[in-house]
Amino acid sequence: MANSAQARKRARQAVKRREYNVSLRSKLRTAIKYVRKAIGSGDKDVAQNVFNSSISTIDSITGKGIIHKNKAARYKSRLSSAIKMMS
Repeated sequence: MANSAQARKRARQAVKRREYNVSLRSKLRTAIKYVRKAIGSGDKDVAQNVFNSSISTIDSITGKGIIHKNKAARYKSRLSSAIKMMS
């Protein structure tokens, strides 16, 4: 347990920050799941539209430091190549 006032405050801030980061990470996973579901449906136009909307979500979460930029690039690259393989 935190003994000083500063340590107690930092512990409170850490809890808030963790909740915020968890919600953003969940938003990221949901966006990726929607793209994979659209790819599985077989309609390339729908998959491309969902992918384009999810790119902004991935980039915004990357900008906040929730995931590394290389991980975001890997997600986008793999989803994009999966859409290209649909034809």
